[in-house]
Amino acid sequence: MKYLMVCLGNICRTPIAVGLLRKKLADIGSKSEVDSCGFEPYHIGDEADPRAIKVMTEHGIDISDHRAKLFHPDNFKKFDYIFAMDSFILDDIKRMAKSDEDLKKVDLLLNVAYPGMNCEVPDPYYGDTEGFFKTYEIINKGLDALIEKYEK
Repeated sequence: MKYLMVCLGNICRTPIAVGLLRKKLADIGSKSEVDSCGFEPYHIGDEADPRAIKVMTEHGIDISDHRAKLFHPDNFKKFDYIFAMDSFILDDIKRMAKSDEDLKKVDLLLNVAYPGMNCEVPDPYYGDTEGFFKTYEIINKGLDALIEKYEK
């Protein structure tokens, strides 16, 4: 499987999701791949937010190699599943879809854990480090459900 995590700037939520999912996949011996991108060009080429790096480091995961990039329509061809962090991003992704097949690949990450609830991963960017820890925990639950559904 190939998973893509998508948020706004690709420096807060998605680097956490990618780093954590890569670790979880490695822990179960999965060869699945995961990547991320954003929808706004504000941070192209930037590292993950220092608060995201701190949270991940405290959980034993190194995301220092992360560099932000933009969503591209070719992602529909490259990935099996595309997970948005919030409904605004989900709508942006859907607008770029060219077919029903593309649309079938797209959902909110937390709909895996809470089907049909349309729960969003909050963007911690404008808050303090504590918000990043809360975002980590929310993402962790979503990724546990993803592993259970798609990897077992």
